[in-house]
Amino acid sequence: MSLTRDLTRLIREKPVTDSDLKWASLFVLDTLGCALGALPTAPARMLKAVAPPERADTARKAFYLGGLSHILEMDDLHRDSVTHPGSVVIPAAWAVAHDQDLGGEAFLKAVLAGYEACCRIGNSVGKKHYRVWHNTSTCGPFGSAMAVAELIGLDDDKTVWALGNAGTQSSGLWEFLAEGAMSKHLHTARAAESGVLASFLAREGFTGAENILEGDKGFYAGLCPDPIPEAVTAGSERPWQLINTSIKPWPCCRHTHPAIDGAIALHHEIAGEPIARVLVGAYRAALDVCDRPSPEDPYSAKFSLQHTVAIALADGRVDQASFDSDARQRMVGERQKVDVDLAPGIEAAYPESWGAEIQVETVSGRRLSASRHDAKGDPDNPVTAAELTEKAHTQLVAGGCSGARADALISAILGLTDNRPVRALNLFEDTGDARPQVRAARSA
Repeated sequence: MSLTRDLTRLIREKPVTDSDLKWASLFVLDTLGCALGALPTAPARMLKAVAPPERADTARKAFYLGGLSHILEMDDLHRDSVTHPGSVVIPAAWAVAHDQDLGGEAFLKAVLAGYEACCRIGNSVGKKHYRVWHNTSTCGPFGSAMAVAELIGLDDDKTVWALGNAGTQSSGLWEFLAEGAMSKHLHTARAAESGVLASFLAREGFTGAENILEGDKGFYAGLCPDPIPEAVTAGSERPWQLINTSIKPWPCCRHTHPAIDGAIALHHEIAGEPIARVLVGAYRAALDVCDRPSPEDPYSAKFSLQHTVAIALADGRVDQASFDSDARQRMVGERQKVDVDLAPGIEAAYPESWGAEIQVETVSGRRLSASRHDAKGDPDNPVTAAELTEKAHTQLVAGGCSGARADALISAILGLTDNRPVRALNLFEDTGDARPQVRAARSA
């Protein structure tokens, strides 16, 4: 019995409650808010030029929405697997459910299944995988393929083929960060598209490797120096992985969030007093990705512990404007005061907990400190449904919606639990600017 077959069985035997569907609708709202909020950005315009949603086929629609979802760095994050499942699974599931005019219940169940596959395989890759490979991009195709398999009714054999061909498309290297390139949006776009293609091919009888994970020349052998294969099926009785996924309150790399949370708290204690020195203690993965003392563009600043901590200490908040040229210039001197280092206790708790320690010394000699065991938005330190809805509303308005239209779209997305048709959301119309529209939902 292969791991992909065991995983398929585990997912299909897992019960789904009304509460699970409600959770899924909230994560759909978060992901679509992130995607539509990114519409005015340059990467969004480029994605639309290649994959205009009003004319694209199903796979390319998933590509477009998957790319959009990751642009603002506000999409969800599963701690244990270090993946952003929503930006891959939800675009693939939406594209298929939209084009096949499926109801909200089937769509939300597919989202739960897709998160489960993506996150469980992500749990198994080991810590060293992340040093070179972007887990969302490598594990994401398994999640999008699983979601689509559920929507189009693949049997177990064909689902295993789909997962095999999803795995052989796994890719996504961190090298883009060195140049501040846009490749990260391509990672989620392709991961969403790859899963659609894999499942559509499986429906036609196109076979894939059953032992794609554990085989001698499979996923673990090629990409994972320290895999944990048993993690794929461990704890089958636990809640859906989606429920253990975190919501991001700040528009930057999740690895910076524990430090941001602590720095914002210290901002109020410092009360404007000049800072002499800051020390940030973090876990190894955060240092590998976010030790960037001199970011030269907005995207690099979003991956800089030095910048995010400096501006959180200075302003007491972090938002999209915190990364523009004026903010980066204003923080040049403050960033130079921030040193980052490995904190053994924080490292030992990762990835189950994403924490940080901050020590600040002021010019007058005062010493202040803050520590965070879990980042804001994690299951152990959650945002509320009201906070999530407010986040989505803010992003939708920033993306071009009127306040009334944003409210209508939020209501329609949360109404998917009543089995409203996914097509009624009508996210993209051929209006020239691809701004979101909402049609009145017809009864299912």
